[in-house]
Amino acid sequence: MQRIMLRSKIHRVAVTQCDLHYEGSCGIDENLLDAADIREFEKIDIWNINNGERFSTYAIKGKRGSGEISLNGAASRKAHLGDLLIIATFAPMSDAESETYVPKIVFVDESNQLAALKT
Repeated sequence: MQRIMLRSKIHRVAVTQCDLHYEGSCGIDENLLDAADIREFEKIDIWNINNGERFSTYAIKGKRGSGEISLNGAASRKAHLGDLLIIATFAPMSDAESETYVPKIVFVDESNQLAALKT
């Protein structure tokens, strides 16, 4: 049996850009992508702490070191600038894998810069 388990999470990042007319997706500072082990075009789930919205999209690379968290296309309707988000990825794991796997949890400061990594 496979279980769908949390693989990584970026916790409490602030939205820096919203662009309704962009193709779609969520731009994330490359430093945060690396820390959370999220690849460009990987499916991500997003939870808006401010309004309770929950939605899925895919990650694209934002400028490294910029603190960028941009919601594009339809996703831009789910948040306002400054809203706090949790961005998560999940992966199927066997029971044996799930017993020992520890997800990567990325914490940021007020500028969306890496503050801590919990693994």
